[in-house]
Amino acid sequence: MKAALYLICLALPLVTAQSATAQAYPAKPIRLISPYPPGGGTDATARIIGQALAEQMGQQVVVDSRGGASGRIGTELAAKSLPDGYTLVLGNVAPLAILPGSGLKLAYDPVRDFSPISLIATSDYVLTVHPSLPATSVKQLIALAKSKPGELTYASSGILGGPHLAGELINLLAKVKLVHVPYKGNGPAAIAIMTGEATMMFGSGPSIVPHTKTGKLRALATTGKKRSMRELPAMNELLPGYEVTQWYGILAPAGTPREIIDRLQREIVKAIANPRVAQLFTNLGTDPVTNTPEEFLSFIRSEADKWGKVIRAANIRAE
Repeated sequence: MKAALYLICLALPLVTAQSATAQAYPAKPIRLISPYPPGGGTDATARIIGQALAEQMGQQVVVDSRGGASGRIGTELAAKSLPDGYTLVLGNVAPLAILPGSGLKLAYDPVRDFSPISLIATSDYVLTVHPSLPATSVKQLIALAKSKPGELTYASSGILGGPHLAGELINLLAKVKLVHVPYKGNGPAAIAIMTGEATMMFGSGPSIVPHTKTGKLRALATTGKKRSMRELPAMNELLPGYEVTQWYGILAPAGTPREIIDRLQREIVKAIANPRVAQLFTNLGTDPVTNTPEEFLSFIRSEADKWGKVIRAANIRAE
């Protein structure tokens, strides 16, 4: 009995310290790493959730844009940061589910080196072309690509990003040869289409929708399994089996105290439930969503399995 009481007494300071840590958090500004350049969907998403969390938690959330290498640079930086809750990363499909199956030697492991907190949004890409291209539908675009093998190019946010594989999936399913031209983000890729450097792109809502409304770009379809925009067909309607979805979620470095992970997950759920915040995401062309840390981890694993199969089928080699 005395031994049991002794062990309880030893444990009490640890429990008290953990509780105090959770209650005091956050005691200083939080850094949210956005692993893509400003102007694209990841950056816009980071700023929306960052502002919402700052308002709720009473501390500034600073968005730190670290673009390059299809999100690898910023994601690696987050993985090597202190696991104290003051560095978070806005993860997405490329650095967490595509690059791990690419054969690249990564300086991080998407499962071992991170503590997932919650998904925050999902979205389809939008297949977009320059208005001068003689194709006003996906059917016409595929016919054009078949008549000009290797001549049509598609810009993307980087090698082995979601938009890159979106094009490779068309090549596989439609048996055409679209040539990939990587850029350092969706923003620069959209500019390349508008200036005629490339023929088309699979862009996120923030980098595409404003330009389609002004006539600088022409949208042909969305990439999800079902229609996400009333005026556009889903690629799956024209190419059965086609489905490419972008997603965004918040993660912390592995080893971050569970009390802080749980606190952040509750705050994210609260933020996404706020109609004003949800509308901001909707305006970007994304669907706000949340889940538990365990559900997010399972989701990342399933996405990695899916895209690993596509990479092998398309014989894509990391550069």
